[in-house]
Amino acid sequence: MENDILQEPPVAGTEIDTLLGALERNRRTFAWKCGGLDADGLNAKHPPSTVTLGGLLKHLALVEDEYFTGRLLGHDLPAPWDSVDWDTNPDWEWSSATDESPEQLMSLWQESVERSRAAVREALAAGGADQLAKYVSKDGRSPSLRYILVDMIEEYARHTGHADLIRESIDGLVGEGVPS
Repeated sequence: MENDILQEPPVAGTEIDTLLGALERNRRTFAWKCGGLDADGLNAKHPPSTVTLGGLLKHLALVEDEYFTGRLLGHDLPAPWDSVDWDTNPDWEWSSATDESPEQLMSLWQESVERSRAAVREALAAGGADQLAKYVSKDGRSPSLRYILVDMIEEYARHTGHADLIRESIDGLVGEGVPS
C-alpha cells in the first residue's frame, strides 16, 4: 500500500489498509461536502450552530497536524499553528477561518492531509499499527498509531455529519460518499 491512497477500505484487507481506507473515505467525503463553494458558502451557518464549513476545514487541518505531525512524530507544528497563542485564543482556527479564501482554506487542509499521510508512512515503516506515538500524556501513556487512526476516523465522521447538514442548508447537496 506504501504510496497508494486507498479509495475505500478493503472488504477483507489488512488492519492497516482497512483503517487507512476508512480514513481516506472520510477525508474524500468531507472534501466533497466543502468543495465548490465561494466564501459565502464556506461561512454559512446552520442555526443555531455557529459551525461553518470553512471553520471545519481549518479545524480538521489543525487536527491532522496535531495528531500526525505533533503527537505521532513529535515534531513542532508548522505554520500557521506555530505562531498562534493558544492560551489566549483556544478557538483560533474556528474564528480565523472567515479571514481566508476558499482556496486558502482548502489548500491548508490538503497540505495538512499530505503531511499526515507522510507521517503515517514513516510510522508504518518503523513499526506498524502498534508503533507508539512520541506524545506522552500526563499519565505517562502514548497512543499507538492504531489508536490515532481510529480517533481520526471518529473526528472526520463527526465533522462530516456537521458538514452534511450545513451543505444541505446551502444548496441542497446531499448524499453519502463522492458520486462516481
